[in-house]
Amino acid sequence: MPDRTDLLVVGAGPYAYAAAACAREHGIRTRVVGRPMGFWRDQMPAGMFLRSGPGWHLDAAAEHTLEAYFEHRGLRAEDHAPIPLPLYLEHAEWFREEKGIEVDERFVDALTASDDGFVATMADGSTISAEKVLAAPGIRAFVELPRWSEQLPPGQRAHTSDLVDFGGLAGARVVVVGGRQSAYEWAALLCDHGAASVDVVHRHAVPAFEAVRWAFVDPYVEQTLATRGWWRSLGPEARTSIGQEFWQAGRLTLEPWLLPRLRPDVVTSHPFCEVVDVVACDADDTGAHPAGLTLSDGTRLAADLVVLATGYRADITAVPYLAPLLDRLAVDEGFPHLSEGFETSVPGLFVTGFASTKDFGPFFGVTKGCPAAATLAVTEMLR
Repeated sequence: MPDRTDLLVVGAGPYAYAAAACAREHGIRTRVVGRPMGFWRDQMPAGMFLRSGPGWHLDAAAEHTLEAYFEHRGLRAEDHAPIPLPLYLEHAEWFREEKGIEVDERFVDALTASDDGFVATMADGSTISAEKVLAAPGIRAFVELPRWSEQLPPGQRAHTSDLVDFGGLAGARVVVVGGRQSAYEWAALLCDHGAASVDVVHRHAVPAFEAVRWAFVDPYVEQTLATRGWWRSLGPEARTSIGQEFWQAGRLTLEPWLLPRLRPDVVTSHPFCEVVDVVACDADDTGAHPAGLTLSDGTRLAADLVVLATGYRADITAVPYLAPLLDRLAVDEGFPHLSEGFETSVPGLFVTGFASTKDFGPFFGVTKGCPAAATLAVTEMLR
């Protein structure tokens, strides 16, 4: 007989932790499987900073918040702004411990439906059965790469989620493709580690480097909690307007603390440009063959490494363990169809996080949405 639980949470990131804590506090027997904060630990560089402040937390009960963690540690938020990634990870571990969440660090190979719920087959061949499952897949499965990047040798290209160690890039010529926060933050990290040159290529203007107040998101999340299906009840114009507001803050504006780290003798921006051709250059003095990139304005760049800050596109069908359920899972443009409580078309299967943004709005792709998503999903489970 397989292990049995009421709720199996697949994933161990912020949305998973929030949901598991909320479920446990409502008396739902819960198991969590996955690497604790795996994407944050493995696909983000230690020198990274958060864009959000201490007001964004994981706790639907509003007890073990990020601000509470600062108080617990005797820290002043103003002394840790922006919040460094290692400090946030310490907070997440504290939250997990305070909430009594135990994480089974095995991975799910396949999730199948059974007569009384679901069976998760683990990588070691063992199984866990559950009445309900909440899938909180990280964005690693949703990496988006331009087609031309396939022409680059594997050693000369890296998505930002794969480039977390900059130690060997002193003196390197690097081209960063993309122009949002990750592109310019990775450019800053490359400067910090002694890259010889960093060319940042993007199809839009150079973003503004200005402080952003994220408080505008709060009433939208509160409306989602107050009115089931609120986001979908809005007309197209209203959704577009809110989406543009979020885009302006999150994409068109970058953090001002980046600017002093972008050394003008190292970093060159190429706005309104894109890569139109890729060739192998002749060997340089070291015998290496850098990649040759031609931009749409005719500029030619030689690169020892091309960093693809090209973001992510939701595709729930790319989550490997969901493959056995895809014939029953309603999907639209990569997003699962979700109820007002994050339940998919497969009864008992819930999805939160980035893959829920089509039905709940862009703020549910960032950690701001964690407590609300947990509350709505658990409420649905108890109905």
